Amino acid sequence: MNGQESNHGLVQLTSKHNFETTYEIIKTALEANPKIGILAEVDHSRNAAGVDLELPKTHLILFGNPNLGTPLMQSSRTVALDLPQKILIWEDTNGKVHLVYNDPKYLITRHGIRDKDAVADKISGALASITKKILE
Repeated sequence: MNGQESNHGLVQLTSKHNFETTYEIIKTALEANPKIGILAEVDHSRNAAGVDLELPKTHLILFGNPNLGTPLMQSSRTVALDLPQKILIWEDTNGKVHLVYNDPKYLITRHGIRDKDAVADKISGALASITKKILE
């Protein structure tokens, strides 16, 4: 995965940085945006270790902007299964760091939302802006 790919509604990026730097870049970008709130962070690796299983570095950040997510849910309540938005950062066995998130345009199709293309475009633009620094 070089650059950006979309696969089954997932936008996938390969970072040019190590895991810790990638995670900090994304978290800092989310925290710097006053319209976005981080709702939760999940360290899947630590959770796996808690039951004596191994999992390479795998973190999930849940975040959202109610001004954008709510109109989507007003059109189709089922989109709440995929919201708030999430970014998954994980390291493969070769040490490469990947970042994956749901493509908002795919989500509106998946949930039959026909009147919110502009909202999906705005969310897509915000996600591209948040994630672009891992490619630099």
